[in-house]
Amino acid sequence: MAHRVSVHGVSVPGVSVLALLVVFATSTLSQAQQQELPVSEVAPGIFVHTGKTALMTAGNDGATANIGFIIGESAVAVVDTGGSLREGQRLLAAIRTRTDKPVRYVIYTHGHPDHIFGGAAFESDGTVFVGHRNLPRALAARGQFYLDAFRRIMGAQLMDGVRIIPPTRLVEGTLKLDLGGRLLTLRSWAAAHSDNDLSVLDEQTKTLFAGDLVFLTHIPVLDGRLRGWLDVIDELNALPAERVVPGHGPVSAWPGALADQRRYLETLASDVRKLVARGASITVAADTAGATERSRWQLFDDYNARNATTAFSEIEWE
Repeated sequence: MAHRVSVHGVSVPGVSVLALLVVFATSTLSQAQQQELPVSEVAPGIFVHTGKTALMTAGNDGATANIGFIIGESAVAVVDTGGSLREGQRLLAAIRTRTDKPVRYVIYTHGHPDHIFGGAAFESDGTVFVGHRNLPRALAARGQFYLDAFRRIMGAQLMDGVRIIPPTRLVEGTLKLDLGGRLLTLRSWAAAHSDNDLSVLDEQTKTLFAGDLVFLTHIPVLDGRLRGWLDVIDELNALPAERVVPGHGPVSAWPGALADQRRYLETLASDVRKLVARGASITVAADTAGATERSRWQLFDDYNARNATTAFSEIEWE
């Protein structure tokens, strides 16, 4: 029997109560699903959200980095938590639709805001935050600056609730984590993209979470040591992975994913060395070094000049 029923203040004639309830339930489910962060299963038990190749803004919730999670037989590990508390909460919702196993570890690949600002979503009894041995020092030095800067950039509404959760379990060298029938090998690296880079290798599927040690499509961003990064690329190349989840860009075959980044960094180093040798200024380096790479990378004009000045400051003392 059809009835006139009011739904959200709107009178709807000729619809059965049962049908209306089905529509309402479906709408509610759809809304709940929309709250989840979209993720793809890139290998059995490994889920990745691919961030936007963009600057962090209120419009994109700061969701510009690749983040994800790994499900073992007894527990879950999260690898990076995103660029806002909202993104972290949406990642947690995506986990909860796939498993009720506890999130035992939150692993930070390094300390930049797009990778760590969602940490508070995972702060609960028993969750261990893991990072490079240098990460607590880096967060102590820069954390408040990041919070203040991104409050101006993204607005108070999105930044309210964002807290920087430092790691309590530190990695120096390598560390094995067991999720129950699933071993992760964490490795800390010498200064490269930053001075606190950490990688995560899932031994079962040979999937490497490289953090910002690897960029694809998005121009590499130098916040550590250029020569160190080139050395680390050689070491990364030897890892027994089959695919890589880069910090930015698509999940890709390994080690071929390193080729474009290596070329960019080698070009930047060569250009800066030539400029230093002829006595050019750091301003000239910012304007010209790496220019032949412009068409190959997104966000080139946002980051290349900064990369060049960082490289210049390092190479002029060689």
